[in-house]
Amino acid sequence: MQPQIILLSKKISPSLLSDLTAEIFNSFVKIVVDVDRKMLAVGGEMHADAEQLLLENGSKQSNLWGANFYPFEPVELRVEYTSFINIRPRDGNTSMMVEDEATRAQIKSLCSELLLGDDDDLA
Repeated sequence: MQPQIILLSKKISPSLLSDLTAEIFNSFVKIVVDVDRKMLAVGGEMHADAEQLLLENGSKQSNLWGANFYPFEPVELRVEYTSFINIRPRDGNTSMMVEDEATRAQIKSLCSELLLGDDDDLA
């Protein structure tokens, strides 16, 4: 059975986020963020699968960034801006890390808005 990947444009319930986190990695969930459409694909085993789902639903490659979200960590440690899908020299990103600070800020903001806010806690 394929791991579940869901598309979000509204806040996820803490219980669904907890379920997605527990499905594969237990401590984190993979996410791909469409910074233009302000959407997330959450879950799955590989960022590429979530990326493909967003592309099939109208996203543009240059707006998609992969990260890992750690819902049980303190707010400042919840987002890890690393994924193989981020290696895109044509878009000005030459490493697995999201290099642009403004893009990282957009990712963090969307995670706060759609996943867990500063005051939310799953622990």
